[in-house]
Amino acid sequence: MQVIGKDLAGKAAVVTGAASGIGREIARVFRAAGARVAILDLDRAAAERAAAELAGTGGEAMALAVDVTDEAGVDRAMAAVARAYGRLDILVCNAGVQIIAPLEQFSFADWKHLLAVHLDGAFLCTRAALRQMYAQGGGSIIYMGSVHSKDASRLKGPYVTAKHGLIGLAKVVALEGAAHGVRANVVCPGFVRTPLVEKQIPEQSIALGIPADAVIRDVMLKDTADGEFTTVAEVAAAALFFASFQSAALTGQSLIVSHGWCMQ
Repeated sequence: MQVIGKDLAGKAAVVTGAASGIGREIARVFRAAGARVAILDLDRAAAERAAAELAGTGGEAMALAVDVTDEAGVDRAMAAVARAYGRLDILVCNAGVQIIAPLEQFSFADWKHLLAVHLDGAFLCTRAALRQMYAQGGGSIIYMGSVHSKDASRLKGPYVTAKHGLIGLAKVVALEGAAHGVRANVVCPGFVRTPLVEKQIPEQSIALGIPADAVIRDVMLKDTADGEFTTVAEVAAAALFFASFQSAALTGQSLIVSHGWCMQ
């Protein structure tokens, strides 16, 4: 049995937070591998632009404006994808936010918002996807974790908490989903120069009282093997590996993509 491939022909994939950054690159790579792709994002206009770009390269793509913390909205979106494509084979839970502050200054509202996007959003999308995947007899769920799924950094209390939580969720989905042919895994990137990370550089500069270039050199890339940022292409390649793997030998796992920042 061939278990490793890069062919997603005939597959239907949903990628949340896919209007920009890592999610957009994953959507592009999945389409290039033959998948039909649904781009879910809070920003309707950006999602439609991303879908139009994919459709313009000859692949099927659709855009849906979704707040992943809205239970009814998530259920409607997943149902719409299943109707349009006739199935749902791959879910990538990528939507996320970042808020920088020391714990003693963190507002409860910000704490709840960040955890809601990362964890409630992952749960709601997972539950809706599982119902379809169980009915059709299989699927692959990929969570976008982080090195912060394994380690911690100052000023990122709820983010670290949420990213650790995604590994726990993936393990439960792996156990429950196995009887239905569903796998679940986590990609754990290092720092990628997405809008989310670009926003953190001045925020950490202010919070830590150091110049922006020192944030990059002495905080973000300090512990990498080569002093390099992880790229969206590298993260998308890892997501494609998980999506195209064809057996339950690879489920409940997390793969670090960080230029050696975190080694296990």
